[in-house]
Amino acid sequence: MRHTKLLIPLLAAGLLTAGCGSDDAGTASGSGKGSTGSARKSDSGSGGQASGKDLAVAITGPQKDVLESGDKGLEVTPEPARDAPFTEQIEHKLREDVIRDARVPGKTEASCPDGVTQKASAVSKCTVTYEGAEIPYTVTISDSYREGSFITSYTAEPQKMLLVAKATYNQFDERYGAQSGRSDASKLSCDEIPVAKAFDFDSDSGYTCQFWSKYGGEDGDGGFKTVNITIGKAGYNAPGFEEAE
Repeated sequence: MRHTKLLIPLLAAGLLTAGCGSDDAGTASGSGKGSTGSARKSDSGSGGQASGKDLAVAITGPQKDVLESGDKGLEVTPEPARDAPFTEQIEHKLREDVIRDARVPGKTEASCPDGVTQKASAVSKCTVTYEGAEIPYTVTISDSYREGSFITSYTAEPQKMLLVAKATYNQFDERYGAQSGRSDASKLSCDEIPVAKAFDFDSDSGYTCQFWSKYGGEDGDGGFKTVNITIGKAGYNAPGFEEAE
């Protein structure tokens, strides 16, 4: 589980637990393991064998706009003033959390309409928007909090997962592209995915990618293989890739 210690001088410190798990595709964090989205049959009706045509977006290598989670290009500026209200500082931290998971610079906004209640065990609702996609958050103050404490610990849990097109294409390339070390996969392509879209956890996104496999085809003499893009269980912040059978 990813833990980030956030120190807010004179006001609060937070413990964000917005994502957990490890990505078996080698991405910054998250995984689609454990998702229950069912594998869909392709238009050809042959399960894992695709129609034989390239999908809308050709994947020819890493996506240039995808950054590592700690890259300065993913910083949310300006930061709130040191004496800014607690809610304002939490909103800023949530924006940082989302954009670091997205790994692609984009416009973010955050709102906690009723504020963030700074009391032990208090639960507050917030919403973070990334490029138009809305992610609801639940912010819970630690039950050990005491009024006037120098440090406030809290958890911030997203209620949906953000699927970002460029990051997804990049992860698919990491899984099946040249850098993956797989010699059996080539001609990668994917459906055209919106810039960003929020999904319920543990679901099928409805989008697919494909690659040419020399072991594909009904006779095993080569053919396209369909890969379904799935959304993992709560706590995962990256999509999964499930090869259709």
